[in-house]
Amino acid sequence: MKISYHGHSVVKIETNGKTILIDPFITGNELTDLKASDQTPDVILLTHGHNDHVGDTIDIAKESNPLIVAPNELAVYLGWQGLNVHGMNIGGKNEFDFGTVKFTQAFHSSSYTTDENEIIYTGMPAGILFTAEGKTIYHAGDTSLFGDMELIGKRHAIDVAFLPIGDNFTMGPEDAAIAVEMLNPKLVVPVHYDTFPPIRQNPHNFKDLVTSHKVNIMKAGESIEL
Repeated sequence: MKISYHGHSVVKIETNGKTILIDPFITGNELTDLKASDQTPDVILLTHGHNDHVGDTIDIAKESNPLIVAPNELAVYLGWQGLNVHGMNIGGKNEFDFGTVKFTQAFHSSSYTTDENEIIYTGMPAGILFTAEGKTIYHAGDTSLFGDMELIGKRHAIDVAFLPIGDNFTMGPEDAAIAVEMLNPKLVVPVHYDTFPPIRQNPHNFKDLVTSHKVNIMKAGESIEL
């Protein structure tokens, strides 16, 4: 399994002969190394409906027709756009040919803003537990710190956790460091920082706070093998 990071909250997973994109915010993301027009994923996983997470999903999907797995209301909305969707909800899991997806809680909000300045409610935000090849990846989406992260860590042996540290819209470095202790992953990668002025952070400050777990501060385009 190959996992790569591409700025903001964009994560790519290559496993079982499939390419999976999580929250493909590419256009307008100055920190990414990707071009939306070059992306032909087999699957897109979405944590919630905010534009900096749905990103280029619609344009990518109209070109390559990936399966889009998303919280149910967001999936319904994207289905109305003619896309190939599979809706899920908090606590549910499903086994696909590329791996198993389970949605967890995330304490945030979720809506999609159209070009006509219309705000579309897109249901509950979520985190994602993705399991394939005997490995489990946790992408927390946008969230605050919450106590049930401890339960998630006890129920699932997490190999890599992608956690937001930007503050303002999500948990900041201090709360994210506590989340690491509760989730107990083998490796943690900070995400969702530096993209916009309100979420400027020095990720090394987060790393300094995490004393008992391995932290990998990944640059856009860097990858790890599991």
